[in-house]
Amino acid sequence: MSSTTPLLSVKDLAVSFATEDGIVRAVDEVSYTLAPREILAIVGESGSGKSVTVMTLMGLTRGVNARFGGSAVFGSTDLLTASEEELQRIRGNDIAMIFQDPMTSLDPVYKIGDQIIEQIRAHEHVSKAVARDRTIGLLDEVGIPRARERVDSYPHELSGGMRQRVMIAMALSCNPSILIADEPTTALDVTIQAQILERIKQLRDSTDTAVIIVTHDLGVVADIADRIVVMYAGRIVEQGTVDEIFYDPQHPYTWGLLGSITRLDRERPRRLPSIPGSPPSLLDPPKGCHFRPRCPHEFDRCQEVPPLEAHVGEAPGHLDRCWLSTEEKRSRREVGDGQIGLARPQETPA
Repeated sequence: MSSTTPLLSVKDLAVSFATEDGIVRAVDEVSYTLAPREILAIVGESGSGKSVTVMTLMGLTRGVNARFGGSAVFGSTDLLTASEEELQRIRGNDIAMIFQDPMTSLDPVYKIGDQIIEQIRAHEHVSKAVARDRTIGLLDEVGIPRARERVDSYPHELSGGMRQRVMIAMALSCNPSILIADEPTTALDVTIQAQILERIKQLRDSTDTAVIIVTHDLGVVADIADRIVVMYAGRIVEQGTVDEIFYDPQHPYTWGLLGSITRLDRERPRRLPSIPGSPPSLLDPPKGCHFRPRCPHEFDRCQEVPPLEAHVGEAPGHLDRCWLSTEEKRSRREVGDGQIGLARPQETPA
């Protein structure tokens, strides 16, 4: 991971949508950076705002009912205020995206090769024959067997894993600086998941592309991410390096996500733990800490919104949004049978 100027700098990003029932604050003052060659994971439950965050970078949430705040600077361009013409130039060429469901993202009536060729020629002045040769090379690079034959296949003729590989090939067709992967392993079996994640990591190493991977599963990013951003109800609640998040998590929500993953180094639990309750409605989120109604460690001060900051005893870049002190967090984190953050403490901090 490089320490040079960030490729992308997101500052106080806010996204809201006007609905018949009121204003939905889907993203609430989210800030992070992405360095060259870095793999950044954005993790959280469904409805946490992680997909809206990255789709906003691509200009895909724009609409008459959408409102935006903050900034998202790529190079010298603020993606939030860029014109449609500027975004058309950036999309696919500088910032590419692998969408969650390749079956609905690929056009079912066009051959996969034609769809990749179209993207290449939309950004570069090359002949169709040159674009086709490059497409075959891309399909081969992402692990499509018999790429010269498969280039003329329709999406329905490929398996889910193969379609996801096609989406990766399309995303990489113009050598983007940033690759956004939104739930790239959804609905794939664990073997194909591992292959797709390994392929993304290999492509980062060979092309120097920075990656943002969006997922609800911390286990998916354990071996691929450099840094992790944990989101809950539109806010970042914790961010740090992959080692900081896995070995010294500071927010009770992160404890819950980690506690719901079966560990091979511990005795198999009778029942897989889960976080009690449900995510709040973003039409009427809880006062103060959004995780407060589900948190077993909630106390009076949680009625106020905690800042996202590093605390005494934590690494400078390890930030979390919780009023508990570092010592209190570490003493409460490991409870009953090694499960994380699921038991209510006996005492309440002053």
